Amino acid sequence: MKTSAALVQRAQEGDFAAFEAIYDLHNAMVYAIALRIANDRMIAEDVTQDVFVKFWQEPSAFRGGYFEGWLARVTRNRTIDVLRSRRARPECEIPTTLHFESGVEDDIFAQLDAEQVRKALGELPEEQRILIELAFFSNLTHEGLAAATGLPLGTIKWRIRSGLRKMRASLGDRVTA
Repeated sequence: MKTSAALVQRAQEGDFAAFEAIYDLHNAMVYAIALRIANDRMIAEDVTQDVFVKFWQEPSAFRGGYFEGWLARVTRNRTIDVLRSRRARPECEIPTTLHFESGVEDDIFAQLDAEQVRKALGELPEEQRILIELAFFSNLTHEGLAAATGLPLGTIKWRIRSGLRKMRASLGDRVTA
């Protein structure tokens, strides 16, 4: 599978639609490489996201040549780095279902300035804002969003995570939770 040089060039120039097209074309390959090396789905998902975030944030890291080969090498290296890091610093397992007393959630949300959050949400690109609103206000999972929108699961995760990072940067120290 070849990515046209023009698509990569457009992504390097900041064209988000070109970046999304590259992601849609190659996320399965990146995930498969990471999964084969790590033998862990969560690590493979994290590595997949890390690889594409790296390309989006530093598109000049790809200096030409065979893009898919570069992507595979970056994936391999990142997966190995993550595995080494986890061996050096084992993490404690966090349960997938955390139960908070109702007062904890209320306290956290009370610290947020709702108007600032609405403003930060409104500043996001529509494709990120809509997914975040659906996820949080309609209580849909990533899988539910993928089913509802017809978008690939990886795209859903990428857009939500990117949007939340932008919101966090926009809100700065106004979020104290």
